Amino acid sequence: MDRLGGLGAGLAIALENFFPPLPSEVILPLAGFAAGLGSFTLVSALFWTTLGSLLGAIGLYGLGRAVGEERIRRIVDRMPLVDVADLDRTAAWFHRHGGKSVFLGRMIPLFRSLVSIPAGITRMPLWRFAILTAGGSLIWNTVFVLAGYHLGQNWTRIEPYASGFQRIVIAVVVVAVGVLVVRRLLRRRAQSRDLER
Repeated sequence: MDRLGGLGAGLAIALENFFPPLPSEVILPLAGFAAGLGSFTLVSALFWTTLGSLLGAIGLYGLGRAVGEERIRRIVDRMPLVDVADLDRTAAWFHRHGGKSVFLGRMIPLFRSLVSIPAGITRMPLWRFAILTAGGSLIWNTVFVLAGYHLGQNWTRIEPYASGFQRIVIAVVVVAVGVLVVRRLLRRRAQSRDLER
């Protein structure tokens, strides 16, 4: 950011889509702090970070589109504890609720990047994906950039709250996956007992 200004903030956020260990919850407040120091303007920080979010998301969208639904079906068919019917239900759900998922997903850690892939797989129109992604990203980015801008040198105070939120999201995902796996194992065990009879 010191060398490239707002463009540097945008590049960092674009890379965050592909490398989640680069957390936007740290990059964005830092961009706000840099804007407060006069390295670039607040409007520039918001523009470049939102553009970076959009470009990174479009890259993942393109990946999902290139892989396609048929190839995903072949992969899922070989995976243990996953049925192709699960994929069909997920795709049907995404066709119905994909717009909300893309928009709101841009404001949830972990899902911020991942939501772009099913959008590409299900071939959501690129213009719609771009509008929803830009809108959700602008809201997320504005919250963190403004926090860094107003907190100044204390911008690092945001990180514990963002990390706490991320831990909650991870815990919910782990519990949900655990419940899904246990239910699937119990159902398969019951089916194997029925076949033995």
